[in-house]
Amino acid sequence: MGRGKGGLSGKEQGFIISSVPQVHLAVWGSLWTSTTECFNHVRFLQRLNATHLYACGTHAFQPLCAAIDSEAFTLPPSFEEGKEKCPYDPARGYTGLIVDGGLYTATRYEFRSIPDIRRSRHPRSLRTEESPLHWLNDAEFVFSVLIRESEASTVGDDDKVYYFFTERATEEGSGFSQIRGHRVARVARVCKGDLGGKKILQKKWTSFLKARLTCHIPLYETLRSVCSLDGGSWAYTRFYAAFSLATQWRTLEASAICRYDLSDVQASFSGPYMEYQDGTRRWGRYDGTVPEPRPGSCITDGLRRRGYNSSQDLPSPVLDFVKLHPLMARVVGPARGRPLLLKRNIRYTRLVGTPVTVPTGLTYDVLFLGTADGWIHKAVVLGLGMHIIEEAQVFMEPQPVENLVISLAQHSLYVGAPSGVVQLPLSHCSRYSSCYDCILAQDPYCGWDPSVQACQEAATVPNRTALIQDMERGNRGCQGSMNTGNKPVNRSVLRGDDVLLPCDQPSNLARASWLLNGSRMLMDGRDGYRVGVDGLLVMDTRPEHSGHYSCYAEENGLRTLLASYGLTVQQALPAPALAPGLVPPALGAHLTPDVHLLYVLTIAALGGLCLVLASVLLYVACLRGSGHRRKYSLARGTGRAGGSAVQLQTVSGQCPGEEDEGDEGTDRAGGPEGAGLRIIPGEGTPAPPPPPPPPPPTELSNGLAALPSRLRRMNGNSYVLLQQNEERAPTLPCSFTEELSRILEKRKHTQLVERLDESSV
Repeated sequence: MGRGKGGLSGKEQGFIISSVPQVHLAVWGSLWTSTTECFNHVRFLQRLNATHLYACGTHAFQPLCAAIDSEAFTLPPSFEEGKEKCPYDPARGYTGLIVDGGLYTATRYEFRSIPDIRRSRHPRSLRTEESPLHWLNDAEFVFSVLIRESEASTVGDDDKVYYFFTERATEEGSGFSQIRGHRVARVARVCKGDLGGKKILQKKWTSFLKARLTCHIPLYETLRSVCSLDGGSWAYTRFYAAFSLATQWRTLEASAICRYDLSDVQASFSGPYMEYQDGTRRWGRYDGTVPEPRPGSCITDGLRRRGYNSSQDLPSPVLDFVKLHPLMARVVGPARGRPLLLKRNIRYTRLVGTPVTVPTGLTYDVLFLGTADGWIHKAVVLGLGMHIIEEAQVFMEPQPVENLVISLAQHSLYVGAPSGVVQLPLSHCSRYSSCYDCILAQDPYCGWDPSVQACQEAATVPNRTALIQDMERGNRGCQGSMNTGNKPVNRSVLRGDDVLLPCDQPSNLARASWLLNGSRMLMDGRDGYRVGVDGLLVMDTRPEHSGHYSCYAEENGLRTLLASYGLTVQQALPAPALAPGLVPPALGAHLTPDVHLLYVLTIAALGGLCLVLASVLLYVACLRGSGHRRKYSLARGTGRAGGSAVQLQTVSGQCPGEEDEGDEGTDRAGGPEGAGLRIIPGEGTPAPPPPPPPPPPTELSNGLAALPSRLRRMNGNSYVLLQQNEERAPTLPCSFTEELSRILEKRKHTQLVERLDESSV
């Protein structure tokens, strides 16, 4: 079972695990930056016997195990020590089996220790040799399986446990002999009846042997996942393994699936040995004498007749040879010498399989492959290759598939990932709507039922022999179920337009083909046609493009009609039909005189509006060019007799009483923020005094007193409000009425023009 991602409680894993003590979190949390490393990651969960389950967890780097009552689903009063059964680190490779009450595990047990294969919960506990160069060299374990080779054995052979892992390679001819740290895939085995040596290899395996696995040399070396299928008898056991590119090819992403037969693995363990050579520090083929009985073999009936009833009876030379020669020289290659599947831009993380028997009596292996981004690929093994039946995106967010479990009782596949577990049916036969789709899928679970004209699961049909299947070729059996396709769709377009004729392919393996008028095959990029995965694009249509178009899906030599269209290319838009004897009216003849007048007035109004806007824009542009001046003169002509002038000059913006009255006639230097406006006499001929000004108007309802005290001359003689910041307002109250009264009082003693410009007041 994959490691948990929840909190410290094991309820999310299906059972209860006590919380991790805070003292353990404090000790181990200081060694790891991620707090999730201190969770209780469940690494092992299997059935112990008919009444109990056995589970082990990391427990914040203090592994614990427990036997759980499967009926009451309760924990025992105390837990078992798990240091010899479960890894400390939740990220370490780990595999385990319960065999006849004994626990066979392989991982790195102690904190930062070397890898090891151990047997616990057994009267004779065993482990591998501690020397990393001879037995295990930085191994990462992936999978383990028990093969009952004692059943129906003619030689009285023993049951064996096989381990699959990846480790550092130091043998000659490894493919990357000059690269330090190159890793290769291995398969190892031990005998279930092994009891260890009597004097040599005490409490150590005496039957440990390992060999190299190859899939696609020299690229695919990293072992990701393994599953085994027995096919009804251990002699027909086969292994399926998922590989990714070696660590030297980190910039590329690719995967390979290879199949291995048990007979080839047994042949490797029965072949020549390799020996570690101290001079070259590499493994080379051993051509010396091999002692008897054969080192690494299990106790059989023949050995018992010779007096070797257990491994403790083996002679010392045999045990010394096993200790120094655990590696076999013969490489275990894939069945038929080639991988079943090669996939680019995909990294498979898990795979699981099951054999399926079809109505004809043949058996096919169906595999479910999980990817690093959360996809599930369903595939069937056909001869020398694999056919991917379907692809399903299981999770909304991309995440690696960490575990896959098949339940034949529930007819379901369970997918485990960091975010949770998803249940999927093993087959989706109802999604195939036609006989061709059902046959082309080549799904062993599905077959076409002619009696009901539907694709059904073979296990649910009483008369399975009546189902139509073609597993080998996927193109035979539907001759009596001709697919006429959907009803033709008529399309009309104008000449020169582009038109898309949709046609979706039901399979990623199918190829789209188009026929014009039932005979002409359309080619992509020719005569204005573009053939795509979503349909046919006709560009710059012409009259010769008119006709009947048919879309077909071609797969495995079978052509299926998917859609048909009738395309008509028209020269121009058709004119509306007229009653006989009627003549179409001239353009504008139906308009009344009132409508004509309305059009003329509208055009004239728009023209006048444009002229006004142009004048305003020109006037504003002229004012902005001279708006930076600080002294202005309103003179009717200096050379004219009797003329007079009025000057506007920048003065202090302070209110009366802020400065001496004697300074009123002088200009005050300052920036624009501190300047106001002042009306002073001009240089023209004095004119008779004007009549007294009217009394000041009353304060307007909109709050004239609230106007700011600072004004600025704009747009000729008019005044406009100048917005100021609050922090720059005068400290004393200064109203517009007071300022105006002061200015008018001073003008009584000056000679102004005869008619004062009203806009300057």
